[in-house]
This record gives sequence, C-alpha cells and structure tokens, in this order.
Amino acid sequence: MEGIATPAGEGLSQSAPAIQWYPGHIAKAERQLFTQLAKVDLVIEVRDARIPRATGHPRLQRWMKAKPRLLVINRRDMINEAARQAWDHWLRERGETPWWCDAKVGTGVKQLQEAAIRAGSQLNSRRAGRGMRPRPVRALMLGFPNVGKSALINRLVRQKVVDSARRAGVTRTLRWVRLGQELDLLDAPGVLPPRLDDQRAALLLALCDDIGQAAYDGEAVAVAFLRLLETLQQHPAAGISSGGVLGRYGVPVPSPMDGWSWLEAAAARHTSGDTARMPQRLLDDFRRSLLGPIALELPPDPA
Repeated sequence: MEGIATPAGEGLSQSAPAIQWYPGHIAKAERQLFTQLAKVDLVIEVRDARIPRATGHPRLQRWMKAKPRLLVINRRDMINEAARQAWDHWLRERGETPWWCDAKVGTGVKQLQEAAIRAGSQLNSRRAGRGMRPRPVRALMLGFPNVGKSALINRLVRQKVVDSARRAGVTRTLRWVRLGQELDLLDAPGVLPPRLDDQRAALLLALCDDIGQAAYDGEAVAVAFLRLLETLQQHPAAGISSGGVLGRYGVPVPSPMDGWSWLEAAAARHTSGDTARMPQRLLDDFRRSLLGPIALELPPDPA
C-alpha cells in the first residue's frame, strides 16, 4: 500500500504481535457467497472513506468476473472535503465512479439506489428481447466488516430490516432484502482475506474498528495512531494537526511524538492513571468522530 498510510505500520513495536483476524463465521459466509454470486446481476462494493484502499478486497475482481460493480465510499462524513475530493479525483482518473455516502443520515443513498437500478437495466432489456418478463435487479452488498453495508441497506429500504452497529461481525448470515419492485439486495457478512499480509493495512483496519478487537493490542495500536497523526499533519489535504486533534485532552503534544509518554500523561488527567483505559478512550473518540474528520489514507503521490 502506497501513499501517506505507509508509515502507519511503523508505529507498532517489533514486539507487538501481528494483527490477524479471520473468525469462523466469515469463512462460512465466504463459502455461501460463492453459491450466491452466480445469482446476482450486480455487485455493490462498500469501502470506508477513512481508508478506501485498505478496505478494498484483493480477491474481489476475481470473484466478480464480468459482473458490473458500483463502488460506494461510505462514511464520507468522517473525512474532510479536501480528502474526499483528492480521492474522488484519483479514483476517476483510474476509471472508477465513486458513490459517496453517509448511511448514518442518508446522504447519497438515493443516488446510489438510482445507479443500481440503471446498472441493472440492461438485464431487463435482454430479458425483454427474449420475450421474458422483467424482474428486480439482484445486487450483492459486499465489503469488509463494519464498513456500513447493513446501515446502507436499512437506509435504502427506509426501515431497519437488518441488524447494524459500528463494530465488526454484526452480520453473520446472508439475507435477501427487497427494495420495491426494482431491486433485491443481498446483505452479506463482511469478508476479509484469510491472512492480512499487509500489516500497515491491518493496522488501519484496527484503527477504524473494521476487525475484531481480539486481533490486536489496543495500547500498541493507540501509540501507532498517535504517530500516524504526526505524519498526517504534514499533508495539507488531511486538514489536521496532531496538536489540534489532541488538544481536547489538555495534554502537551511532544515533538517528535512519544506516544507512550503522551498516553501516560493523558491517563493521569482523564482515567485516574489507568494506562489501559486511556488508549481505548482515544480510539473510541476517533471512531466516534469526536476528534473531528480524519482521513487515515490519502491517494498515493504521482510516480
């Protein structure tokens, strides 16, 4: 993985265990997925706006074969506009048309629905040419755990038809949901590569809560986050400064960043000296956008 996210993995100490997470329900769901792929007309791939490259599944193109695909970048509210525009330009230069959504409030959802129906219109044109009646477009909603697939489906249907929460592993079975007379959606559990070989990407997944917390050392990941903030402030499109982001805690930010010392000082001020609780508080604040919009990845610099 290139771009400003490259230094992120350097924040983990050499003694920290590798980040790996592939629970049994994901392996089972992936097997079921293959049997359903032949039945779908369209794949809707959902990624996390904070880490659009890290949440791109390396096997997706091989699974899809020739099926049309819509690329959805969810949680647009969690990054600033400069970062969104940078990603939009980079993706479009590579022939992608990103659909930016915020499933929490519904931004971009209607446009996504219309795009899915348009993408499947050729299906019914072919059916009509063979004298067959039209049928709803069958679309598979696919992506990493906790990128917001179920929340998007609930927005599309305008009611809670599938369980949704901002943590990995909520959806564990495949389920079809009908959206009017034009679209059937298949909600699938989040899928991951069986092995996370790119530990920099794995760190970003951990920071965004896109993999289970049992997969990583929370303190080491929090320290890595602090060092990543220091790197991000050097890139104008990120629109942040480590001092501004961390200013809410009232603890001076050392330069260069010493994450362990900062966490210890912050713990003395906010968690009664509990150095295990402070890293979790920092990560939770980031995940709840209490630190403001932060894009942990920006497009790679031109070669």
